[in-house]
Amino acid sequence: MTAHVLILCTHNSARSVLAEGMLGHWARRLGRDVQAHSAGSAPSGRVNPLALAVLQRAGVDTAGFHSKSWDAFATADAPRMRVVITVCDSAAGEACPVWPGSPVRVHWGYPDPSSVQGDEATRMQAFELTRQAIGYRMLQLLALPIDSLSDDELRAALAAIAQA
Repeated sequence: MTAHVLILCTHNSARSVLAEGMLGHWARRLGRDVQAHSAGSAPSGRVNPLALAVLQRAGVDTAGFHSKSWDAFATADAPRMRVVITVCDSAAGEACPVWPGSPVRVHWGYPDPSSVQGDEATRMQAFELTRQAIGYRMLQLLALPIDSLSDDELRAALAAIAQA
């Protein structure tokens, strides 16, 4: 059975998109039945082009990536999420919708690469470093037996990843 993972950030334009891309990429490469999704509480309506660029450089297929509201995943016909991960502090502090299936929630905060000032190379480096950090945690998530862990065991394992 497919394990669905929803990654949230306020605008769904950078960090959550990087996480969706890396989790989906690694899941396919490792043959894991995990489906990545991303959304935002106040979606910007556009994905940051630098997020797409660093994902594409890493070999991630970004076709179809777009900024969307978390409301799309709170409907009765939405996939039942196993895990919901917030990747920005503001989204972690917001009152989230009720997710079908009562997924395990965890916060893995990352600095916003969109806020880095400087030339194109400096900004691109910020996105690449964020992509790498997120990609590493997504590999750790995929190493877990997601389907066989209880909610408490999964919550503890995900919290441990956040502390590593």
